Amino acid sequence: MPSIGHQLGELFLGAVPTALIILLFYFILRPVFFLPLLRVMAEREARTVGAQKAAEAAQAAAAEKRKQYEEALKQARGKVYAEQEAARKKLLDERAAQLKDARSKAFREVGAAKQRVAKELAAARREVELS
Repeated sequence: MPSIGHQLGELFLGAVPTALIILLFYFILRPVFFLPLLRVMAEREARTVGAQKAAEAAQAAAAEKRKQYEEALKQARGKVYAEQEAARKKLLDERAAQLKDARSKAFREVGAAKQRVAKELAAARREVELS
């Protein structure tokens, strides 16, 4: 019966070629495969982060433009409302002036008609008195 130490020695001796092959693969594959792969992954991560930052900046710029647009729209609406109010006030003033003119004209016509009727009444009375 071989001793445990002897068995362990044979086991380690049998594992040495496997360990050497693994180390050889590690030293060959690391610069050939893993380092370029890690570089590509790091570049991809940097581009992703850059794209996210650019998207955030674009969203912030769009929000600012939207705010400016809404402010300009609010000012334009205010200006239109002010112009509409001025036009409405002007129209009301014109209507009031026309109404005042019409009233004064009607008042003059009524006054003239009253005078005409008074003259006709006086003429009719004179005619009645004379006859």
